[in-house]
Amino acid sequence: MKSIVELARHELKWTQPKALKNSFELHSDDQVVGTLVLKSIFGSFATGTSADGCWTFKRVGFFQTRVTIRRCDDETDIGTFRNSTWKAGGTLELPDGRKYRATSNLWQSKLEFQDPSGNPIIKLKTGGLMHLSAGVEIEPAAARIPELPWMVMLGWYLAVMMKNDSAGAAAAGG
Repeated sequence: MKSIVELARHELKWTQPKALKNSFELHSDDQVVGTLVLKSIFGSFATGTSADGCWTFKRVGFFQTRVTIRRCDDETDIGTFRNSTWKAGGTLELPDGRKYRATSNLWQSKLEFQDPSGNPIIKLKTGGLMHLSAGVEIEPAAARIPELPWMVMLGWYLAVMMKNDSAGAAAAGG
């Protein structure tokens, strides 16, 4: 499996091989370079793996939700994503004080991480009705960010959570 950092200039795509399973694969051409698996269809705990490592993502809180990011088998947060309820997106905060803004469009079909200067570093464009998918574009400057591999996974995790939340809201309103 190739490292996500090695693939920073390549076209990547998240796919959902089976429609009713919350298991996803990150592809570079025809090679799987990463996975994201949600433990339960109703929960928010997920595990992401690639040649770069293994991480967990979990949404916590009710009114002020946040996502904790940890290395697998470790209880220390290596990042926290704070959702911005009234704005589309949120902020990824790292223990050393660095912050990356995440933005989304109204339809939640695009998600973008930006560096502290507001320059895009990772872009996801989602699609699919029965099988979720997303094209991933990694800007060349992002290859220097040590957290890049799990940031790519976090972006997809956030996109999946937004889609799950939208589906739940539609079901509750219908």
